[in-house]
Amino acid sequence: MAKEKEIIKIVDLKRYFKVGDETVKALRGVSFTIYEGEFVTIMGTSGSGKSTLLNTLGCLDTPTSGQYLLDGISVQDMGKNERARIRNRKIGFIFQNYNLLPKTTALENVELPLLYNSGVSAKERAERAEKCLRAVGLGDRLYHKSNQMSGGQQQRVAIARALVNNPVIILADEATGNLDTRTSFSILTLFQKLYNEGKTIIFVTHNPELALYSSRNIMLRDGHIVSDEYNYDIKSAEEVYRNLPQEE
Repeated sequence: MAKEKEIIKIVDLKRYFKVGDETVKALRGVSFTIYEGEFVTIMGTSGSGKSTLLNTLGCLDTPTSGQYLLDGISVQDMGKNERARIRNRKIGFIFQNYNLLPKTTALENVELPLLYNSGVSAKERAERAEKCLRAVGLGDRLYHKSNQMSGGQQQRVAIARALVNNPVIILADEATGNLDTRTSFSILTLFQKLYNEGKTIIFVTHNPELALYSSRNIMLRDGHIVSDEYNYDIKSAEEVYRNLPQEE
């Protein structure tokens, strides 16, 4: 059997911040490898280091020391522009607050990451954006603006936008944090669908229940990994969603 492809490999990652005279040690030597097709939840309470880890994995921040390989490319020594380029090409971001442009259509929001890719024509941009919106169940909302959509629909637009560049990894930050239970499970169902299609997903959350729906869970505490466990009995988010009471 062929060796699984490493999408993310971090070795002894440390991130220290100076706050006044004090040094805050947000990450204290974290190591793990994420393989293609995994659905990993990263958990921890406030102050555990998960936001710092997310920013590092997302190439938004650089570690103080340690090694970070993204799809085989060493990230930690890159300059800002190089990091921005790899971030745009290799990572699909999904945020708690959707981060959509207001008064802009779903289609235009999803096209956005492709604007930085000179190799993609305007026609191809629109076609790819429409395909991704249809894939997340929003084929009938292509020209709706952000302020005309519910929270769940906006998050679907954000997921479509994350997919449009065909990234090697989807990085979600509390992606169900602002949604009610029913909508959360509809979004979680979509994440499981992407996982079943072979997408690699990292879902950063403080909600321990979400570990039941992913294939692996990494727990952080005080800048250390305290557990890293595989889930061999993944619960179906769709089943839960189907059994939740309909809203009045």
